[in-house]
Amino acid sequence: MSRLPAKSKIRSITQSEARRIWLRAQRLDETAPFGEGPEATRLATEHLGYVQIDTINVIERSHHHILYTRIPNYRRADLRQAQTGDKSVFEYWTHALSYVPTRDLPFFLTDMKLHTAAPNRWYADANPDDLRRILRMIRKDGPISIRDIDDEPVEKDHPWASRKPSKRVLQMGFYNGDLAISERNGMVKTYELMERHFGWTRRPRAASEKQVTEYIVDRALRAQGLVSLDSVNYLDNRRKAATKALIESRVKRKLLVPVDVEGIDKPEFFATPETLDTLPGPVAPLTHILSPFDPLIIQRKRTGALFGYDHVFEAYVPKAKRQFGYFTLPVLVGEDIVAALDLKTDRAARKLLVQSWTWVGPGEPSRHKAAIEEALARFEAFQLGD
Repeated sequence: MSRLPAKSKIRSITQSEARRIWLRAQRLDETAPFGEGPEATRLATEHLGYVQIDTINVIERSHHHILYTRIPNYRRADLRQAQTGDKSVFEYWTHALSYVPTRDLPFFLTDMKLHTAAPNRWYADANPDDLRRILRMIRKDGPISIRDIDDEPVEKDHPWASRKPSKRVLQMGFYNGDLAISERNGMVKTYELMERHFGWTRRPRAASEKQVTEYIVDRALRAQGLVSLDSVNYLDNRRKAATKALIESRVKRKLLVPVDVEGIDKPEFFATPETLDTLPGPVAPLTHILSPFDPLIIQRKRTGALFGYDHVFEAYVPKAKRQFGYFTLPVLVGEDIVAALDLKTDRAARKLLVQSWTWVGPGEPSRHKAAIEEALARFEAFQLGD
């Protein structure tokens, strides 16, 4: 970033204080910060800003896992109710496909308009006439899934692609904002006209680019506590210049304070004065088995800098070169990541398999093993429950 205003005072904090700020922002320093039931699912999604969706189901998929981590009595039906019943969350793209709060939808309508004008390269070859045909079909017959469309299979051009050409058409309509995912069963999505799904008589006004930038910065401050330009704009280089200008403006107005974290040269961090005036005390020794897609883990460089743990998603690493395992889950105890577990749910035998257990950081069997085993028992019950 450019040089900060001359009168800007830089606040110095320790790495431990930086971790505690982030853990408090992520609500991982409390047992049940959002309560329970569908309302807790809404509250958690609104606070975090997004809950990443992923297809891998070696254990429970990431969106359910992330919510369980913060809602001990979470049930999968709670997310279904929030999406399909209450419509308090919806699916769209953040840095990945995610559940986001419906209250934030105007900020995503902006990206939908941008996608309509310049489609993502994955869907650019989808025929607009085919989309219009599918929209007419849904308008007449109601919501559909990919299974309701019969079309001639084609060869995949990417490992994540579908052999059904209609999938790209549905996805183009989704990213354009013509369609909403009204229901999800596993990874099978049901598409509905967006206006009809939300019961709109008039579509809300899309936020301006300035408002979107402010929203992204505020979302990061709420869910991260301590932010950097990269952490605000994770995998979103397009808005970095606007974000940089907004952060510098807030520093000048003393709404943000530059922060130096002991032992970390880069990146530059920022926090609100209120955050720095109320630094958290020691974190309770709560144990969390985290998804590799958890907001605390997904930004690998940030996690490595603040926790001293460099997570590698080894599902994409050749088996012979894996250190920890195919689907490794970091284990957080208090404010430290102390272990990495390669887990797999054997649904037929109804048990959770620990395929490898590696101690990392300050992890020690004498200090942490019993607490992790208790957490594994709870995690197994969640994996095999409703």
